[in-house]
Amino acid sequence: MNSQEILARLGIGEIHSGACGVSWIEEPGGGELASINPSTGRPLARVAMASADDYERVASDAWDTFLRWRMHPAPKRGEIIRQIGLALREHKQDLGALVSLEMGKILAEGLGEVQEMIDMADFATGLSRQLYGLTMQSERPQHRMYEQWHPLGPVGVISAFNFPVAVWSWNAFIAAVCGDTVIWKPSSETPLCAIAVQRICQKVLEDNGWPGVFTLVIGRGSTVGERLLADRRVPLVSATGSCQMGYRVAEVVGRRLGRTILELGGNNGVLIEPDADLDLALRAVLFGAVGTAGQRCTTIRRLFLHRQIAEEFTARLVNAYSQIRIGDPLDPHILMGPLVNQAAVDEMMDGLARVRQQGGEVIFGGRRLERDGFFVEPALVRARADMPILQEEIFAPILYLIEYDDLEQAIAWHNGVPQGLSSAIFTRNLIAAETFLSARGSDCGIANVNIGTSGAEIGGAFGGEKETGGGREAGSDAWKAYMRRQTVTINWSKDLPLAQGIRFEL
Repeated sequence: MNSQEILARLGIGEIHSGACGVSWIEEPGGGELASINPSTGRPLARVAMASADDYERVASDAWDTFLRWRMHPAPKRGEIIRQIGLALREHKQDLGALVSLEMGKILAEGLGEVQEMIDMADFATGLSRQLYGLTMQSERPQHRMYEQWHPLGPVGVISAFNFPVAVWSWNAFIAAVCGDTVIWKPSSETPLCAIAVQRICQKVLEDNGWPGVFTLVIGRGSTVGERLLADRRVPLVSATGSCQMGYRVAEVVGRRLGRTILELGGNNGVLIEPDADLDLALRAVLFGAVGTAGQRCTTIRRLFLHRQIAEEFTARLVNAYSQIRIGDPLDPHILMGPLVNQAAVDEMMDGLARVRQQGGEVIFGGRRLERDGFFVEPALVRARADMPILQEEIFAPILYLIEYDDLEQAIAWHNGVPQGLSSAIFTRNLIAAETFLSARGSDCGIANVNIGTSGAEIGGAFGGEKETGGGREAGSDAWKAYMRRQTVTINWSKDLPLAQGIRFEL
């Protein structure tokens, strides 16, 4: 695929505005940003970033649009999101290819990410008719009591490079059917993906007379990001990224008593019991550890192997790793693309150096590949549970192998890290599975049996515990985070009885 042809079909030229409110800002004043293809290390295109004044214009457009959008009936809001889903279907091939070009994940994953957006549009469309409140029984005669939900306001979405389009849609499509507008600050590593999505959505919104529901500001954190966090017009900020970034978001938004949805580090673990289906486990571990070149928040980082099967499974894993095809992510035969940038490569190499210093053994891979772009070999490391580096999340394809003797010991090691996103156990034993799923089992927001840690479906609420942030996105009742609850009591009698039998009369 020719990168310039893909960009042209998505309406992106050599340089493109990175700010859009009700309309695109023609000449944003925040300087230029080059989007780098991680497979080559060379620029794809340039983006004119937003300045502080540009942010103010975009935020004002989002607020003004919200004042009208909140009164548009929810099912009609859902209809517009349905149309956006149809537009994404039309552009799926090119948008998926752009995700691969700019982020580096293989084409199958890039297309899968766009499909996730499409699925989320379908989910949000149905949800637009299901924003239910409850009716409660009042203790006072001839009183009706119920709860209802109202839109919050403009929602800020700060997305990460590893899922440059899908995670935005988790937030934006649900926020929109709830009656909110959205201000999107994407990662500076993947600005073209954000521009392409904004262009697709903007066309549908304009056709329906609703430009300004989705807005975009690409810019420096110090210029755009900090203003978004501190902006009192933005009652909710949903942020995906590192734990360090999450600390800053929580601090600034919390200082003004705003709300946050935080999806931060994972450091996910998988347990393999001696009775597990090892063929099934091998396939799951391979995708979970190597998919997206280890740059998923749900990537498997720690693999706990029961001592009875550790030697056999390790040998099979080394053999499988030796067959992983690394290269151009647009090549359909490739299984692993590059890391996102040189800093990610340096972090991986530094991490492996510290692994060796702490007594770990790299038993496969871990080299920087001598070619254009940011390619590395995935690494397998024989490790001990007490190694300090296992407390961290290195955002690269490093898999630690830790042997254990009993399930309780493995669960304690698994839970003994600051993060708590996704987890899994492979076993045919009902008691072992239920133990892992019980209150004394996995302490993560996601717990799986006989599937890996990656590949969450949109029907289930996605998020984690501890330093992962505690946020929830996508399915279940996650829509409530984008709305405010109001309890209503209506007195249809001629009396004024007070609750709890209180009497207050002159």
